[in-house]
Amino acid sequence: MPRLRLALAQTNPVVGDLAGNADQIVEAARAARAAGADLVASGEMSLTGYPIEDLASRPSFLKASRHAVEQLAERLQAEGLGDLAVIVGHPDGPFEPRLLDTSNAPTAIAKNCASVLQGGRVVTTTAKYHLPNYSVFDEYRVFIPGDELLVVRLKGVDVAVIICEDLWRDGGPVGRVMEAGAGLLLVINASPWIADKDEVRLPLVTHRATENDTVVAYVNIVGGQDDLLFDGDSVVVDGSGAILARAPQWKEHLLVVDLDPEQSTGRTMPAGIRSVDVDTRPVGQLDAVAPDIAELPDDLQQLWEGLVVGTRDYIEKNGFRSVILGLSGGIDSAVCAAIAADAIGGDRVYGVSMPSQWSSDHSRSDADDVAERIGVQYSTEPIADLVAPFERQLKLTGLAAENVQARARALILMGLSNLHGHLVLTTGNKTELSVGYSTIYGDSVGGFAPIKDVPKTMVWELAKWRNRHAEAQGLRGPIPENSITKPPSAELRPGQVDEDTLPPYEILDGILDAYITKALGAADVVALGYDADIVAEVTKLVDRSEWKRRQGAIGPKISGMAFGRDRRLPITYRPTSP
Repeated sequence: MPRLRLALAQTNPVVGDLAGNADQIVEAARAARAAGADLVASGEMSLTGYPIEDLASRPSFLKASRHAVEQLAERLQAEGLGDLAVIVGHPDGPFEPRLLDTSNAPTAIAKNCASVLQGGRVVTTTAKYHLPNYSVFDEYRVFIPGDELLVVRLKGVDVAVIICEDLWRDGGPVGRVMEAGAGLLLVINASPWIADKDEVRLPLVTHRATENDTVVAYVNIVGGQDDLLFDGDSVVVDGSGAILARAPQWKEHLLVVDLDPEQSTGRTMPAGIRSVDVDTRPVGQLDAVAPDIAELPDDLQQLWEGLVVGTRDYIEKNGFRSVILGLSGGIDSAVCAAIAADAIGGDRVYGVSMPSQWSSDHSRSDADDVAERIGVQYSTEPIADLVAPFERQLKLTGLAAENVQARARALILMGLSNLHGHLVLTTGNKTELSVGYSTIYGDSVGGFAPIKDVPKTMVWELAKWRNRHAEAQGLRGPIPENSITKPPSAELRPGQVDEDTLPPYEILDGILDAYITKALGAADVVALGYDADIVAEVTKLVDRSEWKRRQGAIGPKISGMAFGRDRRLPITYRPTSP
């Protein structure tokens, strides 16, 4: 018999939906009890969703959250699950405001907590110690830090409980796990995914397990919340670093695992470590749980599935019945249409071809092709007769005339959106957004941008992967080959291609990665081997396009430096040196 049967509930919460999120936790607890688990844990803020941002500053929200925790404990008891130990993440408060010396900085009235529920009551609560204040995180702004390590003693095992960032930083609670003699370190998380996240996350979990010679159980939430993606990928690692169990990415899942951690000595804990006893009902003789170790997909599949989940959850969680986007026959709109169709089904995706007098025959036929391949609702709305009156009345030529074409298309999409309730998807990629290669209130119009954080060269890679993935299943690829291979063009004037005004995308994406992601100065980018004149022009385009990006739609964050929460630069900016 295992000493402890643990269940990790990988749920997909919606921020603010206390009732719906509680339903997920109860369902997971019911399944955990049926599986004979002694303890079930859900992710960080699983009861309220994450991040709650400045909702943490609203006393009414915090009181509702506290009441929801108490109600959840009572409901578990009423449904015959009260003997099961349940650990749930939630905010708590309001507390007396945290004072920041004599400054006028905002103060916090909430704590980021984990509570142990059992027997119809909240047995104990602990608060997150380390509050991240970098990248997309503003937790020090809205939370008061905890000051202890909680140890839950059940079935003769000491289980140390910490929250997300507390695992990532040395010192604090994780530095006291050995002192506590814990046989299991349980970490509840709301850890946003970015490409290659597993290359740092799993090694960290493994390191904490081996350095403390203890089992580490890491449970993460899953799903999309605005621009953030949570991939799940919950995992249990033993003291030697071996993976005992692993949940799949991008799916709700209950991960059940048998553990035989070191038995508690029952000793009194030192100062700064609080121990609480929890009794669980014996469940009798159980058959061993079969190993549940999901395989991690390759990088492109992880990325595609993340974009699909982020798009799906933004649509569904915000109550949209359908989406609409322009289909130009180009690679970006084709990939966005395929993502949307994978997310919600092609019958809920509306594609509109909007040819101008400059649109090529192949662009129209490629748009027709992608619509047929994906099975979207498809229509054609020519724009020449809409654009002509503007050009005549305002005597528009050159760039001004080109931009009117893009804005006419935006008017069509927004008009149909207003008429039918569609969410407009904007199809710009990260490369274009970086250098301002879009028309404000034109092709940038929309409520969600599925490939906003995807560089142009990666868009091509994703298209090729998605076609290979379909073909491996005996299906037709959703992206027309001509959309992948033809030179990209906005087609706003005769014979136009992107490279008329931009460097080749392979070079451009390299410069942008160095300048934006790695935050190198122009001179340092040139030192990497790029042409100085090209670097100067590209960095100028990036700097002067900040005002456009501030007005753009949100989209799934997949990189360590996405536009939005990650990168906060002034719009009014005059660089004085490289």
